[in-house]
Amino acid sequence: MPLAGSRVRPAVVLLALGALAYTAWVLEVLLHTGLDPVRTYVSELAAADQPLGGLFRATDLTAGVLVLAGSAWALWRCERRAWSLAGWSGLVLFGAATVADSRLPLSCAPTVDPECAARETAGLVPATHTAHAVSSSLAMAGALVAVGCLTVAARRYRRWAALARVGPVLAALELAATAWTLAAIAAFQAGRGTWALGAGQRAQVLCVAVWLGVLAYAVARENRV
Repeated sequence: MPLAGSRVRPAVVLLALGALAYTAWVLEVLLHTGLDPVRTYVSELAAADQPLGGLFRATDLTAGVLVLAGSAWALWRCERRAWSLAGWSGLVLFGAATVADSRLPLSCAPTVDPECAARETAGLVPATHTAHAVSSSLAMAGALVAVGCLTVAARRYRRWAALARVGPVLAALELAATAWTLAAIAAFQAGRGTWALGAGQRAQVLCVAVWLGVLAYAVARENRV
């Protein structure tokens, strides 16, 4: 892979590191978190009452800052073409909202703590729960815009060959995982179980992380944003 020039190197490095940091939740395989990855929100790993919450809040913050900086650099340097501008702007939103997410943790884990779930339903939890839901929604909206628009840009503008090949598959998987996650959240809030909420959401964030890695590789390979 050719070394990216000074124009794109910051974006490549920052996005690649951001993708890596965004997969820090896989540490739950090695660490004893006490949370079932099939049932629980990824965000619950970073809840204020969790013993490893500080670690996962720090990795979320790191991921958000890295992606925000890398995508902002790319947005500044990219050609003024509609799909590219929309895609990089979506990634800026994703990075900024992920930073906000890390600073607005849940106070407890509602999928495993019935008392927490009851307080959440009754509106007796801190306002950070609502703020966290908003920032998480904005982060995923930004990610979907980025995944869709930059994949279209890769194919329409005949650039980033790796992303043009793999991007459509990852975009389809991301949409499927998002639909699964939203349906599972609705079921949980209606008291109908979790519908493997954790598995769906982990698939969702994993697709974003893999897509970020492919994007960083593609940009480095062709030395342009």
